[in-house]
Amino acid sequence: MSPAAKPPPRPNLLIVAQNGRLQYEALIFTASLAALAPHLLPHLYIAEPQPGPLWPQDPRLSPPVRDRLLEFGAQILPLHSRHFGADYPYGNKIEALRLLPRGEAFLFFDSDTLLLQPPDSLGIDFTRPSASVKVEGTWPEPQPYVASLQAIWEGLYTRFGLKIGPTLDPRFPPDYWQHYLYFNAGWFYGPCPARFGEIFTRIATEIEADPGPMLAAQSLDPWLDQVALPLVIHALGGTRPPASLALDGPASCHYRALPLLYAREEDEVLIRLEEITQDPALRRLLRDWEPAKKLIYQGKGRQKIRPMFDRHDPALRENQIRKTLRNRGWWLR
Repeated sequence: MSPAAKPPPRPNLLIVAQNGRLQYEALIFTASLAALAPHLLPHLYIAEPQPGPLWPQDPRLSPPVRDRLLEFGAQILPLHSRHFGADYPYGNKIEALRLLPRGEAFLFFDSDTLLLQPPDSLGIDFTRPSASVKVEGTWPEPQPYVASLQAIWEGLYTRFGLKIGPTLDPRFPPDYWQHYLYFNAGWFYGPCPARFGEIFTRIATEIEADPGPMLAAQSLDPWLDQVALPLVIHALGGTRPPASLALDGPASCHYRALPLLYAREEDEVLIRLEEITQDPALRRLLRDWEPAKKLIYQGKGRQKIRPMFDRHDPALRENQIRKTLRNRGWWLR
């Protein structure tokens, strides 16, 4: 590195964790970070939803899990829900952004993510916000005689004072979902969490409160965050991530559920998962979670789920995997 060159920014990392499945996923995420990049542990912020009007049951972490996360060196921050809550827990990721230091680069991950490379080694340009494009055409559902994909997306951009033209991918026709900017909200980043969160909150809450006639026949649960996210990223000068960015590939694995990980991920991912979860302190906690107990520690993931699927079949879709796992009794969450 030349004397004038600046080191890449060390981003603040953000996940959300609460009692139940997410707290165990947060343990795995944090353990994978500790194995790869322990220097980033002080930069890991874990947003913990708090009891309140929007949470009829106490969503806070169990004390043993909280203690282990703190032992790793993560910072746990209380998240008091203002707009979302138990009725739309995906909104946690939107509201949690206000907890991070203003004006510092950030990188959000869903808790059901396994890190495979240090996040600060990827050369991310945080000045150009982006998000995961490991996504299928889940929204909107075309509605004949009601609203086309083009009308729906153009209406949303116009509503929020944005120009849709620069976001369109001319490689695809207007009646195909990939013509439009569409992300999976499993990871996203930007230069300032406060500004990102303010715009994200405004757009998501306005759409939720008044979908308008174009969205009258569309489901917004659980898609609201993914409907708003392209608008937020475009409003902040961002776009699709560069093809070289490895967050959708070898740098991280957004597995969504442990049975899906065993069903479709490469051997290297399983090896990393099983290595980090052998830590005795982690093992004591994760054995209380049925998916980890059966799939990792009893070996059922490799013995039962792995042989069910041809991972290299290009026609294999996630909904097919989920259906097969449910039918055979292995859809564990």
